[in-house]
Amino acid sequence: VRDMKIDLDWILKEVKSNDYEYSAHADKERQSDKISVMEIEEALITGQILEEYPDDPRGSSCLVLGYGNEGYPIHIVCGKTLSGRLRIITVYIPSLPKWINEKIRRK
Repeated sequence: VRDMKIDLDWILKEVKSNDYEYSAHADKERQSDKISVMEIEEALITGQILEEYPDDPRGSSCLVLGYGNEGYPIHIVCGKTLSGRLRIITVYIPSLPKWINEKIRRK
């Protein structure tokens, strides 16, 4: 069994080598929130992992916090495909009621 843990170094390498994919859901969310692909790449490259979901039934994933061109926060949930590629599962701008701010989830 290969290591499925996702870390920022791996995310950075995948984004820089353009070796990643969007789920249909992530692409739809990205467009509805008017977030560009470039902003998502930049957010992933400069971001931080806020939460890790090693036991996600769909496979190990994590929540990355990065920032858009105008400085607004972007949340990106990333996973790893069975073939080992970075998969962007969803993308959104964190806001109430789920988030108090970009780093604090509402209890």
